[in-house]
Amino acid sequence: MFIGGYISAAGLGLTCPDWPFCPSGIFPDEQYFIEWTHRFIAAITGILVIATTIGCWLTKNSESKIKLTSTLAAIFVVTQISLGALVIDLKLHAVLVSIHLGIAILLFAMVLLTTLFAFRLNKKSIQTNV
Repeated sequence: MFIGGYISAAGLGLTCPDWPFCPSGIFPDEQYFIEWTHRFIAAITGILVIATTIGCWLTKNSESKIKLTSTLAAIFVVTQISLGALVIDLKLHAVLVSIHLGIAILLFAMVLLTTLFAFRLNKKSIQTNV
């Protein structure tokens, strides 16, 4: 979200006008580097979110809360990538850029909740012998 906000605030959203790759191909020229970095981080994030969801569903002891939040995160990450492509294709249409940010916030919330549910402490481990 931070690099996406920087891209937007700096007016660099269309420095790389093609999607998914820049005109220079997979590896960017210097002029496309910042936008390419945003797309690269988004791709890595998407892979990790989807891998987490698959892991949650394959683990026998996963709670339903973790399965729900990770599944929503996977849905949001696919939506986010699709919206990113539309934002580029439609030349930064303001409504789509706003929706893109909103989905980013929802995605962040679901990833945070999944992490909190996965690492929450057992109530018995917090008790002390006083």
